[in-house]
Amino acid sequence: MVATNTTEVLEAATGKPIIFMPARHDHHRVQTGDGYAAYVAGALAGVEIGVTTDAQSSWWGGRGLGTVPHALIAAYGGNTVLAATKFAEWAPPDFNIVVLVEPASLAPSFAVLLQGVRAVLPIDVSPEQLVAALQAAASGLLVLHPAQVAAQVTANGFASAPARSRELNELAEPLTPRESEVLQMLAGGLVNKEIAAKLAISEHTVKFHVASILGKLGAATRTEAVSVGIRRGLVLL
Repeated sequence: MVATNTTEVLEAATGKPIIFMPARHDHHRVQTGDGYAAYVAGALAGVEIGVTTDAQSSWWGGRGLGTVPHALIAAYGGNTVLAATKFAEWAPPDFNIVVLVEPASLAPSFAVLLQGVRAVLPIDVSPEQLVAALQAAASGLLVLHPAQVAAQVTANGFASAPARSRELNELAEPLTPRESEVLQMLAGGLVNKEIAAKLAISEHTVKFHVASILGKLGAATRTEAVSVGIRRGLVLL
């Protein structure tokens, strides 16, 4: 029955790649039978068929392709970050997506955080870090890995500036508690009007605080102020 139904699916697909996804939590002996039936169906239809687990492919010496997330990644040429971006475009707004990638893909992955993904972490992240990231994402926060922060600082030209290449010294004049609040909101992407509403102050007062923050941090723009704030530990990620 499995082979017959799978053959009909393959014929209906008219040559499109098919991944056979039975219940991967079944006993491994059940998976082997289901997987071999799919393999037979592929042979009958003259089409190669992929299965999701090694157990399903063990009778003919094949190898599992992975589950649904693996299939999505494969559809985008193995690019986990791109696959996550596409999934985020489809996912409801209340989906808090956390992605694990190879360390080499970590620094270039910052852009995906602006497209609906809450965190992109290396696959060797510690259990404690993963738990903390999941909790932050569930609370609606974005999580930045140090490699992503460093990449953004370099990409924006801050790292090469002479004033940034020196060891960070104490601020000549520390930020006030209110300025710290404003800086944190700038890091969250809020504009003056939104900051004013949250703090119940006027936009004029917000502009005053922003100007003071720029002066104290030696920054020319709001973006640079956030980057300097991150480097100094003034912004919570």
